[in-house]
Amino acid sequence: MRNIVQKEDKVLREKARELKPEEIKSDEIKNFLKQMSETLVDYDEGVALAAPQVAKPLSIFIVSGRFFSPDLKIKDEEEVKQPKTKDIVFINPKITRVSKKRESIPEGCLSVDGVQGEIKRSSKVTIEAFDENGTKFTRGASGLLAQIIQHEVDHLNGILFIDSAKNLRKITYDR
Repeated sequence: MRNIVQKEDKVLREKARELKPEEIKSDEIKNFLKQMSETLVDYDEGVALAAPQVAKPLSIFIVSGRFFSPDLKIKDEEEVKQPKTKDIVFINPKITRVSKKRESIPEGCLSVDGVQGEIKRSSKVTIEAFDENGTKFTRGASGLLAQIIQHEVDHLNGILFIDSAKNLRKITYDR
């Protein structure tokens, strides 16, 4: 597990470095992706993590598999765990399309602990990236997933949501 750096850390303001094709399949990157996934597991309030948030200025982010397979509740409120869906890895991502329709939505960030605000994001995006095996893919997203993708790509460009968010307020999490 790695520590999540906070807004004062300079790495969050750097433009992340793209990986070369041969780096993507390296043991070093495979281990790093595993560490990112393990780190994200410990933060219930987080659904995605960019490499700069764990002090590595690399053009990588992951979206937690739990975003795609939420736990089911049964009558007595006991959680039924679903088989773990694999985290989705985005390496060298590029947003290629955004919708003109934008929405003002609440947003927070693991690197800006305890703060939430309202931010305008496009309601739909298309992204191109490489997966952990070096295979290029294109994916469309809407709603919350579109918001997550835009937030994480901002991290790779040295941008934090608090740079443009309105109505910032303190929040607390149960850990």
